[in-house]
Amino acid sequence: MTLFPNYHRAPITFSKMSNATWYSDKGQAYTDLSSGIGVYNVGANHPTVVHALQQQAEKFWHLPNLYQNPLQEAVAQKLGGDNYTVYFANSGAEANEAAIKLARLATGKSTIISFTQSFHGRTYGAMSATGQDSIHSGLPMLTGFKYANFNVIDSVAALIDDDTAAIMLELVQGEGGVFPANQEFISALVKLAQRHNILIIVDEVQTGMGRTGTKFAYMNYQFEPDIVTSAKALANGLPVGAMLAKNHLANALSYGTHGSTFGGNPLVMSAAQATLSVLDDVLPTLQPKIDIFWEKLAAIAALSVVSEVRGLGMMAGIALETPVKDVVSDLLDEHIIVLSAGHNTLRLLPPLTIPSDKLINSLDKIKNYLSKK
Repeated sequence: MTLFPNYHRAPITFSKMSNATWYSDKGQAYTDLSSGIGVYNVGANHPTVVHALQQQAEKFWHLPNLYQNPLQEAVAQKLGGDNYTVYFANSGAEANEAAIKLARLATGKSTIISFTQSFHGRTYGAMSATGQDSIHSGLPMLTGFKYANFNVIDSVAALIDDDTAAIMLELVQGEGGVFPANQEFISALVKLAQRHNILIIVDEVQTGMGRTGTKFAYMNYQFEPDIVTSAKALANGLPVGAMLAKNHLANALSYGTHGSTFGGNPLVMSAAQATLSVLDDVLPTLQPKIDIFWEKLAAIAALSVVSEVRGLGMMAGIALETPVKDVVSDLLDEHIIVLSAGHNTLRLLPPLTIPSDKLINSLDKIKNYLSKK
């Protein structure tokens, strides 16, 4: 045995990718409705990102965080503008670890309130913030975390005490089953946090980088979080994470409190800079494609095997009355790449750059397949 058995891998090898089309080593084409689990938001091998990587790779790949890094500064400005200060890591879990640490350092308090069915990563702090028993199974969790019920404001209020540092949430629970937050819940949550001087951490690892139709999902909810985390699609396939915090919190992460060997290295920063530039062009024209997506999803929602369709932007969950594992496998046989999430939910995360005709064709195939279940 060469690899740990912690993944279930489909019996297929991919050898080439272009935008929303993946090619197997047998030369067969597959339509990607997963974005590589929310990573290829501007499509696989986007030429602008490839060009940026090639240019940087010819110069150097790694630079310790002991020296000035103008690429980090440029990406930080495009990510957070003038309101946020940015720390770069290597993954979403690392970004969430940094957010938890910053919240505790900045407030002098310990407790983080997160939500049942949330997902924040598999490193120990992020895993402890995750409100899923299946993720915790067989392991002792760290103290300092409490779990409220998503979209239920009274359950949050009941957990607040004098040691509450922050409330941590996804605005669409991705791994938990694609459950969007209600606007009324978020408005009440912001008021509650402000009243008790509690920070709000929004995990945008999956919902960010245009996935919900705006650069960050919080922009759909009319508020600015104190802390935001980003990863996955930030560099369109290269390992990177980012924590953004309101400027007044920056000094809490002072010299020696945190760090990373590879975080913010020039290679991934070049990819992130290029990805953000592409998003600047994609997002203003994305809404018609979102409309097509949800028009097709409405037809799927009418099928007897479907109990509910939910989501936001280019992120959808189709709750099924048939085992989702079989559906994912069968659709792969039909050359359509999809995901599962939560309890029996088919998850769709198509690249934002997928051609509309390819999107329509693949959703029609999914509808036709599900209509026979």
